[in-house]
Parts: sequence; structure tokens; C-alpha cells
Amino acid sequence: MVLSSTERTGDARERLLARLLDAFGEDLPAPEVSLREIAARAETSHALLRYHFGSLPGVLVAMLKEQRSRDNAILVEAARQGAFDDLVVAIWRAYTQPQQLSRVRGFFHVVGLAAYRPEDFREFIDSLDDLTKVLASLAEREGRDAKEALTLATVTIAAMRGLLLQEVLTPTVHSEDAVALLLRMSKDKSAPRR
Repeated sequence: MVLSSTERTGDARERLLARLLDAFGEDLPAPEVSLREIAARAETSHALLRYHFGSLPGVLVAMLKEQRSRDNAILVEAARQGAFDDLVVAIWRAYTQPQQLSRVRGFFHVVGLAAYRPEDFREFIDSLDDLTKVLASLAEREGRDAKEALTLATVTIAAMRGLLLQEVLTPTVHSEDAVALLLRMSKDKSAPRR
């Protein structure tokens, strides 16, 4: 079987991404690290990184997207047996572990870049609502209509991202109470319904 150059390039990119993920584990390279330093750690060349990912932000996006995809697969599997609140707690615990700090910081760095150049980060931006959809389906399963379930899931994810940012910027603030309040609010049936 003869592969097209596109298929070969895709395979090479995936192998290079796997190499980067192996080299950095759950971490992301810091924004101030050069492509040469990243290449040295992954035992590859910076020219290959530039060819396949374009730039440091391209490397960060590819790594972050793959790491989040892996996390989401685990969280979605856990959600199959659980409820809305169970998934919220699982998401919070997954991203507030000390070993996740580098990745959470990297997430907000990439989000900041995407805010200035959304056209360059479209694939990353489009992947941001994966867990929102899962939470919305759980809320529907628990009796909310589709629109309300999506709104609840969207607000919940937005609040958790805000709380994660607070954890990064002021780690002495205890966001656990805010997450508990968020869960109580999700159960509030007195909110106006349409």
C-alpha cells in the first residue's frame, strides 16, 4: 500500500506529538522555553517541530489538545455511571491535582493567545465545549430540558474555569467552597424556567 504525502505527514506529526507527550508527561513546556529546548528534551529537531506545529503556540496547542482529549475520555467514561454532580467533582479533582498545575497554566496561556487570534486557534477553541456537552446530557438525563441543560453545563464549566484561574493566580484561596456552592446552585429548582 502506498501512502499519500498527506498521510505520511500526518503519521509523522502524530509520532512527533507522541514523542513530545512522552518527554513532558502531564506537563506542558513553559511559554518562555524555545523550540530548540523543547526539541532537545524530546530528542528531535526544532526544524521538525516548526514544520509540523508551526511555532511554540502550535506545539502547546497540539500537546494540550491531546492531553485534554485523554482526560476527557476518562471523565466521559466515569460519567456513564454517574450524575451531573459526580462529573463536576471529577473534573474539578482532575484539574486541581498539584501535578496538573503546569498544564492548567498552559491552558490559560493558550486561551489568552486564542483570544487575540481566534482564527489561528479555531481547532483548539472548537474543542473547548467537549465536557460541556457531556454535562448537558447528564443534566437532561436528570430531568432538565435541552436548552436549560446546556445553559447549566455552560455556566458550570465557565465557573470552574474561573475557579481554576483563581487557583493558579492565588493558590491560597480555597475554591472548594465555591465548587460546593456551584453544585448546590445546580440543584436549585426555584430558578426561573422558560
